[in-house]
Amino acid sequence: MRDQLARMILTKIAGPDPFAERDRVHNTPGPRWFAPDSPIRRVHGDASMFAGGLRALLLQSLHPLAMAAVSAHSGYRGDPWGRLQRTSYFLAITTYGAVPAAEEAIERVRSVHERIRGTSPSGVKYRASDPHLLKWVHVAEVDSFLTAHQRYGANPLTAAESDQYVAEAALVAGKLGVIDPPTTVAELQQTLSDYQPELRGTTEARQAARFILVHPPVPWAARPAYGVLTAAAVGLLPWWTRWPLRLPYLPLTEQTMVRGAGEALTRTIRWALTSPTLERTDLKG
Repeated sequence: MRDQLARMILTKIAGPDPFAERDRVHNTPGPRWFAPDSPIRRVHGDASMFAGGLRALLLQSLHPLAMAAVSAHSGYRGDPWGRLQRTSYFLAITTYGAVPAAEEAIERVRSVHERIRGTSPSGVKYRASDPHLLKWVHVAEVDSFLTAHQRYGANPLTAAESDQYVAEAALVAGKLGVIDPPTTVAELQQTLSDYQPELRGTTEARQAARFILVHPPVPWAARPAYGVLTAAAVGLLPWWTRWPLRLPYLPLTEQTMVRGAGEALTRTIRWALTSPTLERTDLKG
């Protein structure tokens, strides 16, 4: 049962042959940007990333121009698993991979961003390579990953390690085109605050939230576990995000029932993905 659960998770986030992807990321020789014991490796390798990733998507959707670009160009409805796999690979290769492969992935993303431009439903022009939009996507991700790790991670970071995590994530962000990314938790919180006047719940944002939370492309057998995961992700969002996305805000329930269920599910995912037999078997076996 443990291995079956791991297979289901790994094939969704890394494609049909996740061991080949893992080998390419971890075993390609060459220098890495981050040390084996670095905070960014701990955060991005923990099962709490599942809740953090969903939180990041919901938070990012509140910027009208970022959401317009996603709605028009990302294909998240038609190919959600493909988008998840591409995002997972980018995080893995830039966190754990050899520098040449990480730089190649960054250049590929920058090339895609250069081609994405358009006009939002409100008539405002946007381009995905805009450093201001890139910065919003970056800070929403980093804040979400860190928040989820501190709540559900196996080994939460100290204050100094949290600052180091933000600084390490800023290295990748700068290479993607973000100008002056935050390098401490205090700077991260200030940057999020600075963006708040630009944020609002558009029709596209609420449609994305419904797709993620209510109508996901998840097998019915996995819906209960996915429901716990989405509840955990929503419970990690700031209170001021709830009404724009038409999401409930139930502090007592979120701090008790949702948190307990989220901790249990995260432990289960972590348990499955650390199965010793996965190190010795092929998913096709």
